[in-house]
Amino acid sequence: MNPQAAPHDAGAFHRAVWQQVRAIPRGRVATYGQIAKLVGLPEGVAPDAYRAFGARWVGAAMGACPDDVPWQRVLNAKGEISLKGGTQRRLLEAEGVEFDAKGRVDLKRFGWAGPDEPKQESLF
Repeated sequence: MNPQAAPHDAGAFHRAVWQQVRAIPRGRVATYGQIAKLVGLPEGVAPDAYRAFGARWVGAAMGACPDDVPWQRVLNAKGEISLKGGTQRRLLEAEGVEFDAKGRVDLKRFGWAGPDEPKQESLF
């Protein structure tokens, strides 16, 4: 298997990614790598290959996501938007997410800890 191609069952992987992303609360963000860790190792993929390419595979899933997936809540490991055009930033700012002067989101402040994170009342 070409480790860069995708998991053997790309459809199942994409659905697992979208399920995790749907769980990110309004006003919070996660990284591609974090989503890959939450999804877990796909069947038939070597752990080293997944560590190397899992975040990219999450990016591919996000590029194909259905309308009900809050795609804007997934950022790169630096807290930066990976897309050009400004739509993602506008959507996040409308949820109360703030960007610094370098266009980064403070992942400690706005980062989502995962599905086990205690539920918080939304301020927005």
